[in-house]
Amino acid sequence: MERINSFEFFPPRTPEGGQKLRGVWQQLAELRPRFFSVTFGAGGSTREGTLATVRALCADGHEVAPHVSCIGASRDAVRELLTEYRALGIRRLVLLRGDLPSGAGLSGADPWRHASELVAFVRAEYGDAFHIEVAAYPEFHPQARSPKDDMAAFLRKVNAGADSAITQFFFNADAYFRFVEDVRALGASLPIVPGIMPITNYTQLRGFAEKSAIEMPRWIDERLRGYGDDTASIRAFGLDVVTALCERLLREGAPGLHFYSMNQAASCAEIWRRLGL
Repeated sequence: MERINSFEFFPPRTPEGGQKLRGVWQQLAELRPRFFSVTFGAGGSTREGTLATVRALCADGHEVAPHVSCIGASRDAVRELLTEYRALGIRRLVLLRGDLPSGAGLSGADPWRHASELVAFVRAEYGDAFHIEVAAYPEFHPQARSPKDDMAAFLRKVNAGADSAITQFFFNADAYFRFVEDVRALGASLPIVPGIMPITNYTQLRGFAEKSAIEMPRWIDERLRGYGDDTASIRAFGLDVVTALCERLLREGAPGLHFYSMNQAASCAEIWRRLGL
């Protein structure tokens, strides 16, 4: 079975960033991933940037899976967005609740409070026109009240019509395999693709991990911290660690890899090369 390998981008904020990203996706396209995904900001804050990036990728002939968030979006706005995506030939979506805007909570005006409700809406409105990806959290969603509640939330997305899932990034392969095992035991058979974060910047990585309640093993954390400003050593160590993680995931049955590229090509491409993909 063909592996589901993909790369994720965020919308650039400047014309210079857009030119740089074009070079990144052209380099990564040579690796023949299944698709590229494009993120959608908190409360839709990068909506126009997402659209522009999706249009450019489509014009370049690539399969794209735009993120669609249900926070701060009306039903009519989502219909309008998906109508444009269908016209562009988009056949794959990543449906998420999305991050809340800083300092804000859920609004009574929001038509959906959970990603499962957005999945159900898209299925009801568009049938099987889109392949729907949803998020999975092997180390539990940071706002989940318990592992049981977290699993129930994931299964609601599956039962609403999700076709496959992409996980939050992690460094503990056992957490991923246990999550998949638990999902299978509850009767869900959809592909669950592990999310991979290349290690290139310790401060940035640490911030992401803390925000999302992701466990960074102490031996990795201490080694990275010990390198200080030695970016070459951080990158070299990161390549070794992440490649070993990917090797185990693929060897033990993961259906593919989803790289959080951070709009950078070098580390993703080197890991890909080391894996022989």
